[in-house]
Amino acid sequence: MTVSPLAAWTDRLAALAPVLDAAEVPFRTQLTVRVSDRDAVAAMGTALGVVFPSAACTFTSGHGRFGDVEVLWLGPDEFLVTASPDLQVPIEEVLRGALGDARGSVVDTSAQRTTVVLQGPRVREVLAHGCSVDLHPASSPVGTCVQTLLARTGIVLQVTGTGVTVLVRSSFAEYFAAWLADACTEYLAVA
Repeated sequence: MTVSPLAAWTDRLAALAPVLDAAEVPFRTQLTVRVSDRDAVAAMGTALGVVFPSAACTFTSGHGRFGDVEVLWLGPDEFLVTASPDLQVPIEEVLRGALGDARGSVVDTSAQRTTVVLQGPRVREVLAHGCSVDLHPASSPVGTCVQTLLARTGIVLQVTGTGVTVLVRSSFAEYFAAWLADACTEYLAVA
């Protein structure tokens, strides 16, 4: 039986309410796509049924050929495709087929990170305690995604319409959860 990186933290994360709701969404499909050929990027989006982002540090999402899929632009030639846990193989095959002869790669990085969804009135304030990215809505509107450090831990941060999604390395997930609980302390005292 596979155990998620934050399985032991479910109750402690639930105790952060009402400051924020924190929920792990483990075992998501995560495929790192490296390609700079714009035609190949467009072909991959068509094959997936979700257009790849056209601007750096943004993500797109949609209900494509494989259900709910997100595509994050992480670097000049680097994208991260995320989806339900059971879709890794079919999505990987479709992306590789769409890549064709273009120079690039599609690599399964699903086991590398776990996903933590944060919602609530203080999400941006809590994260600001350990993140150098300006999380004010004017600077980080919905649709923003960045690779950054949070409390000296590498993360991928997505600003969604309902909160923030954090992808954190599985080996640092418990550290991240402990930091999150500590960062909420001052807000819990007045909640």
